[in-house]
Amino acid sequence: MKPRLRFAPSPSGYLHIGGARTALFNWLWARNQGGLFVLRVEDTDQERSSLDSVKAILDAMRWLGIDWDEGPEVGGPEKYGSYFQSERKAVYREHTERLIGTGHAYRCYCTKEELDRAREELKARNPKAQFVYPGTCRYRKDQPDLPFVVRFKSPQEGSTDFVDKVFGPITTPNKAQQDFVLVRTDGYPLYNLAATIDDHLMDITLVVRGRDHIGNTPQQVLLYRAFGWEPPEFAHLPMMLSPKGEKLSKRHASVSVDEYRERGYPPAGVLNYIVRFGWSSGDQEIFSRDELVQKFGWDHVNKSDGKFDEKKFADVAFEHLKRPELTPLADYAKNVRPFLAERGLASPSDAELTAAIPGVRERARTYKDAASDLDFYFRDVPEVDPKAREKLLGPEAAARLVELSATLEGLEPWDAAALEAQARQWCEARGLAVKDVAQPARVALTGRSASPPLFEVMVVLGKARTLARLKRAPSLIPA
Repeated sequence: MKPRLRFAPSPSGYLHIGGARTALFNWLWARNQGGLFVLRVEDTDQERSSLDSVKAILDAMRWLGIDWDEGPEVGGPEKYGSYFQSERKAVYREHTERLIGTGHAYRCYCTKEELDRAREELKARNPKAQFVYPGTCRYRKDQPDLPFVVRFKSPQEGSTDFVDKVFGPITTPNKAQQDFVLVRTDGYPLYNLAATIDDHLMDITLVVRGRDHIGNTPQQVLLYRAFGWEPPEFAHLPMMLSPKGEKLSKRHASVSVDEYRERGYPPAGVLNYIVRFGWSSGDQEIFSRDELVQKFGWDHVNKSDGKFDEKKFADVAFEHLKRPELTPLADYAKNVRPFLAERGLASPSDAELTAAIPGVRERARTYKDAASDLDFYFRDVPEVDPKAREKLLGPEAAARLVELSATLEGLEPWDAAALEAQARQWCEARGLAVKDVAQPARVALTGRSASPPLFEVMVVLGKARTLARLKRAPSLIPA
């Protein structure tokens, strides 16, 4: 069987950057091995789950370029049924009754109040003791007409063992387990039961998730054994922590994938940064998507948690924007368009946009920055920086720009080399240094004192707009 891996988010909000990392590792191994990547929605928590969150997660994954072979909106083999857990209650009910029938699970009628009272009594006797369900209903024979949960009858001797692809052999004494809850009183399964059933029925061969789930794995292995199934392989990933070593949250950094999209980060740059939490390939820091697929392997995944570094994140993203081999011009143009639209700019043609981008990509650290740097190209009247106008565009300089426009009127071809040669010749004839004209011209053409190289700007603007803006220079002189 081909390797089958899955990502199973809970749709209670945005796609967390840590969840994106988990999805990425699953996707990389599936693609590296020629396997299949399954997306499953764990929406059994009906109070917190929403279709809006499902859409947000799917949109974020598409933006990252993490595509799925089976799951919402793409379907899959009929035998796997729905990829939404909320639509699989009958499956869970059937398998729960099977566990009860074989003596591996039982109905527990203990109320919350009873358990809270037992917990408080234990705390009064021993404040440091950890409460464990005492097995009150474990051997109960009657079935009163009362609300109940379903508990797993954990073995009390021996151990539960599995080999993790990252952390190696892991052994959990069964006496450390308690009779954990499988199904709530509302009939919905808890995570361990639903995930175990779905992973088996969907033929998942490797379960990859964060290290914070490693405590769930012994319980799931017990469930596999109770059902008579062979467990899949497991791989638990080191955690993404805050700079202080705490659990990563909004108070430490942006943790939503959507926030990085809104800030103008390139999707491949986001993937590049998050893959380095737990994985490496020699000393290489910057990877294309194809390189990640080719080089990814479990022998390069380590056990150490990583600390989130916003500055390094931004630097990695910038490297992707600067390098055409990582962000091709067409992709750059497509991704910067929404940020131009945010600035109220009419959508330029592909030719106009791809001509302008090379001049800004060496300094624009995000697509949002790039849109700001490109603004003057696509605004009918560029916004003029008052300080630049005050410093560089006096009456004498403005008059020279009108003269310069006249000498450029008949220039052919309209390219950077010809423009520079003509401008230098004109300056020399008047005893001027090129900078005496270039800086005022930059303000007239771009509204700024800093821009891409002047003659390249003229080429991108084209002859008509360049001459019009030079001729308009006297109107920009401060009153």
